[in-house]
Amino acid sequence: MNNNFPFYTIGVDYGTNSVRAIIVNCKNGQIISSSVFSYPHGENGIIVSDDPNVSRQHPRDYIDGLENTISKALKDAAIDNEFIRGIGIDATASTPIPLSKDGDALAFDSRFNNSLSALAWLWKDHTSFKEAAEITDYAQKLRPEYLVACGGAYSSEWFWSKVLNCLRNDSEVFEAADSWMELQDWIPFQLTGNRTAGLCAAGHKGLYSNEWGGYPDDNFLSAIDKRLLKVKAKLPEKAKNIGQIAGNLTANWAKKLSLPEGIPVAVGTIDAHAGAIGAGIKPGVVVKILGTSTCDIAIISSKNKKPNIPGICGIAYESVLPNYYGIEAGQSAVGDIFNWFVNKIQPGEKLSHEELSTLASEISPGASGLMSLDWNNGNRSVLIDSNLSGLTIGTTLSTTPAEIYRSLIESTAFGARIIIDRLRDYDVNIERIINCGGIAEKNPLLMQIYADVLNCEMEISSNPQSCALGVAIAAAVVGNVYENFNDAIESMTKLDDKKYFPNKKNKEIYDQLFLLYKQLHDAFGTNNTEIKLNNVMKDLINIRKQVRAGE
Repeated sequence: MNNNFPFYTIGVDYGTNSVRAIIVNCKNGQIISSSVFSYPHGENGIIVSDDPNVSRQHPRDYIDGLENTISKALKDAAIDNEFIRGIGIDATASTPIPLSKDGDALAFDSRFNNSLSALAWLWKDHTSFKEAAEITDYAQKLRPEYLVACGGAYSSEWFWSKVLNCLRNDSEVFEAADSWMELQDWIPFQLTGNRTAGLCAAGHKGLYSNEWGGYPDDNFLSAIDKRLLKVKAKLPEKAKNIGQIAGNLTANWAKKLSLPEGIPVAVGTIDAHAGAIGAGIKPGVVVKILGTSTCDIAIISSKNKKPNIPGICGIAYESVLPNYYGIEAGQSAVGDIFNWFVNKIQPGEKLSHEELSTLASEISPGASGLMSLDWNNGNRSVLIDSNLSGLTIGTTLSTTPAEIYRSLIESTAFGARIIIDRLRDYDVNIERIINCGGIAEKNPLLMQIYADVLNCEMEISSNPQSCALGVAIAAAVVGNVYENFNDAIESMTKLDDKKYFPNKKNKEIYDQLFLLYKQLHDAFGTNNTEIKLNNVMKDLINIRKQVRAGE
């Protein structure tokens, strides 16, 4: 790195409800300014319908947010824009967008003003569960290696199932769409004019792998529906990793943003994977990105044999960092579950998250007699079933909102343990867990429960914008501020001094509760008919008595 000048990069993070841009000092990773644009369409940026599986977004929000946030962040930074060395983009995935011939979103065409299918299909849209099952079925028969790469089943959250759903249910939009692009790829395309496919979304959501020459082969797609070949034909033949350049900033966007023309734009990536970079991912570390949902990210050297881990979201070559396999798993709802309870369920005098957390922290593990399943938005890992739903058992007429709130937090911790146990069962080395996101920073109760349930020290990224920082780091690499990611991560990331350590007494109670969670998990989430649940409620009562007697 040339230390004679203060070089900066821009990181743009497209989340579920808003987009954020940050300006970062490449020397130390300090965020010198930031700007947030909340998506104006729909409810908190999400367009829904009577079908609870529908979650769409308007692409206009993405473009307006891009210009708004970068321009404001640059203004607030008050720096010489000539020292901006690169731009990085991350986004939710899979969030594919149907496009016209010129690459504009089809939703910009007045013919489709009232069409849900012409919008961006947000990651948590689950309307395509039938199509996902169909793709899984064909892969089992024709290309079982495809399923090895995505944990054993294709998901309704992913690219091909959403495109197939549009094909089957809205032929007008499908025929009008010249191409489809992931949001993580569409924004770099807007900025540079170059079409690229990032290995992150392509590998984890699009069945892309160098092992079989890229995207799914023509025979496989034709077996499902020959019209899918039209979509594949417009996808780039070769996907790129985040350390490669998507293109250079066009004159048009340079003028809009008051930036020098030609600034390199890094290949786009998924928000969670960017967060792992911003939190300091390395072998032996799992990064948990805690937000509306969670993603668990780990990496192993590409020199190693790629493991076959059933039930995770997949293993993809260079999906996080160059020269590593990226491993992804996660939970379809975490923060969304807490928001659901606070905003829609909580009766009587409404309590805030902070108030509920304070009250819940006074409750000992097991003292409520409650047990919940964290499937309010389906199960992403390890059951891969979007049709599953939440559950809370053990309530009485004395049960309080704080007890339920704590039970919901505990359920997400138990769901996290299912994932960590699965990775370890398949020899993924896990020495440390680093957490990032607003929940990790703002909720000490949750972090302590996670430490107790996972029996592992919980570390926290010191940067509140780990996802945006991750792509700002990528921008520093493609902008030649750093020669490689190791050096960039070493200089631009750090951890918070605050850590959470397992409490031995709590850990012992949670070990007992986890066995009961596992019974509920397997009974309601699998086809195993031999699991007996008749003692679960009584066991919860016995644990409650045991805990309360010791208080």
